[in-house]
Amino acid sequence: MLLSDKQKENIFSPIKNIRMELNEGTIRSGKTMSDAQKMAFIIAASRDENHLVTAYNQEQAYRMFMDCEGFGLTHRFKNYGQLRNDRHGDHLWLNLPNGEKKIYFKGGGKSNSVGAITGMSLGTVTFLEFNLLNKSFIEECFRRTLAAKDRYHLAEQNPPAPNHPNLELLEQFEKTGQYRFRHWLPTDNPILTGSRLAEWKAQCETSDYLLKRDWNGERVMPEGVIYAMFDEDKHTANRMRGNIIETYFTADGGQGDATTCAYWAVTFDKGQYYLYRLANYYHSGTDTGVTKAMSIYAREIQIFVEWCRDKWDLPHWNYFFVDPSCKSLREELHLIGISTDKADNNSRDKVSSNGLKIEVGIERVQNALSKGVLFLLEHGDEYDHYNLIKEIGMYVRNDNGLPVDKNNHACDELRYGMNYFTRTYLV
Repeated sequence: MLLSDKQKENIFSPIKNIRMELNEGTIRSGKTMSDAQKMAFIIAASRDENHLVTAYNQEQAYRMFMDCEGFGLTHRFKNYGQLRNDRHGDHLWLNLPNGEKKIYFKGGGKSNSVGAITGMSLGTVTFLEFNLLNKSFIEECFRRTLAAKDRYHLAEQNPPAPNHPNLELLEQFEKTGQYRFRHWLPTDNPILTGSRLAEWKAQCETSDYLLKRDWNGERVMPEGVIYAMFDEDKHTANRMRGNIIETYFTADGGQGDATTCAYWAVTFDKGQYYLYRLANYYHSGTDTGVTKAMSIYAREIQIFVEWCRDKWDLPHWNYFFVDPSCKSLREELHLIGISTDKADNNSRDKVSSNGLKIEVGIERVQNALSKGVLFLLEHGDEYDHYNLIKEIGMYVRNDNGLPVDKNNHACDELRYGMNYFTRTYLV
């Protein structure tokens, strides 16, 4: 078997005190094949009986890892086991010198995937295309291994969007020193010859997106997202340019959905108006599992407003725009002394070609990003723009070209802020 130095390092590196290992990089970089060899050693030595291989669906889990073009677990253990099925599902049953083992292979990409592993005890879990798996399923996998004698998780993925929500799940291992990251490039695959690598690189160089993702293995905004022109390097700033013209707030609310509030500043410099998103309060009941009353959200937003005032000491805000459909949040804000205004949610705009009025606001944000007049201000404190950047990476259109009503709460609030800026200063 021909192996590169990166593949050998992956397969044979000791895993003592490592609970989560992530192999991330370009397609065809050789990470999956070497991961299969690595897990064969780990599972064979494990003192735990049950193990799991998961991908978006069961077919992919089998094809990518159990078979792996002749290098997967079914082939590594061909003399020691057979494919079987029991009450927990399809698995590779093994009869090894240190006892019987079962390697289950299941899909983990759908919202109901958790039910397939509830109640199981696992020793190791292999996550294929980690970024495509359901977040709740991954969390349940971590719980299923808590009693393992030799607890270990191996994940692999192609570069996801920056701040993909699944990446948050790695923090528990990073912060406790139990995490290892390994980056993969096309040159790490020994089966790719010099001429084929040169051909691949030349093709990638035709697109900045392809060069970053498929050759450099960088995390970039995926094609097809609505705000694909957003570039974190280009659209973030450490300071505001020009004179401050005015400030205002925008907000969107929900209990299961996210409640979000942003602070904005308009500046003028050398004949051009600029819009800066200074800070953001954000809480999602669905993501955190903690649902709050609108009265609580209002008080937390009040704390956020006071924080913004103390942080920058800018001119008092002129408007506090809230989505008109979020009446309860507006009422609660009024009760604590914050007067609100109805946000421009594009309901009065003309219907676009696809039948959606919000396309007018979406196009305004796209134009502002393309023209370089919209920036996120970096300040290194709480209330940063993490959640907006995360949503931008996932706010996409469906097969019919319509915006998917998901991962868009901060994006909606972004649209409200841009609608006011465009109507007031750019038209």
